Amino acid sequence: MHFPSTRNGAQQRAVHRKVLLEVLAEELPPNSIRFSSKITSIETQVEHGLSTCIVMLDDGTIIKSKVVIGCDGVHSIVARWLGLRPPVYSGRSAVRGLSVFPKGHGFDPGHAIQQFVDVGKRAAFIALNDKEVYWFLGAKCPPKGMEKGADPEMIQREVMENLAKDFPPVFLDVVKHSDLSSLTWAPLMFRYPWDILFGNLFRSSVTVAGDAMHPMTPDLGQGGCSALEDAVALGRHLGNSIAKHGKLVTQDIGFAIEKYAKERRLRVATLTTASYLSGWVQQDGSSRFMRFLRDVIFYGLLWGRVVNGIIEYDCGKLPSVSSLPSRESESSI
Repeated sequence: MHFPSTRNGAQQRAVHRKVLLEVLAEELPPNSIRFSSKITSIETQVEHGLSTCIVMLDDGTIIKSKVVIGCDGVHSIVARWLGLRPPVYSGRSAVRGLSVFPKGHGFDPGHAIQQFVDVGKRAAFIALNDKEVYWFLGAKCPPKGMEKGADPEMIQREVMENLAKDFPPVFLDVVKHSDLSSLTWAPLMFRYPWDILFGNLFRSSVTVAGDAMHPMTPDLGQGGCSALEDAVALGRHLGNSIAKHGKLVTQDIGFAIEKYAKERRLRVATLTTASYLSGWVQQDGSSRFMRFLRDVIFYGLLWGRVVNGIIEYDCGKLPSVSSLPSRESESSI
């Protein structure tokens, strides 16, 4: 499967998430990130007529903040505090891994995904660079004996000897070259789109982003991409507020957060729905009708339109650096 180019000639690329995170983290001032810190609870207090967020961590640390943006994943504490309903199981699970070929793998990096489909199972791989390949295998039933934290060697063996035993040798060779430390198994979770459309995505100066707001199945590869969209939209609304007042004004933060949530609702609800339906139609194949729907309708007629309709999205522009004040006490965000 080749990813179609957009009308302006742009093409999709596969990016190693670790590299992406490192690049983003390097742009932050030193000590901006606090690692191994799990949120245990959140509350708000009113001081001098202004609302302040109190975040408590499992190591006893208490953080006072003007803004809380929950990016704490599928089982988000912040989303729960906002009153969002928890994500639900899609009925499918996935094994994911990174394979390393020290002498090179010979695949075309980033332009095409090789996919293998069976009844109730779907697997694929795509090259990240000359030596690394990302792969996954999704199945309707969880692999035998696999749970979160399962032994990586057991995961690899289960894929090669059971789940993918009838798949072409090229896929099995990719699995064989897996970096065992990268292998994971997890149920595929998603939030119902109506919970995103009508649920509480914000309260005062607290909101969520990424999987904390819109966990989705990975069938269109838009989980991380939509989180980046969230960041641009949120940065734009908060940045405009800072540019307007010359600093982060508590009274105006709630309006900026509300605008962000309103902007993202329909977009991420649509992505969540499209991802779920894409996975459902691609991974069934249990009848002639479903195979026709998958091979002729989806892959033959809809694939290019679906992908282009998703990636041709304008997040808007961030405020220019010159319009923002110099960094002062905004570490409270």
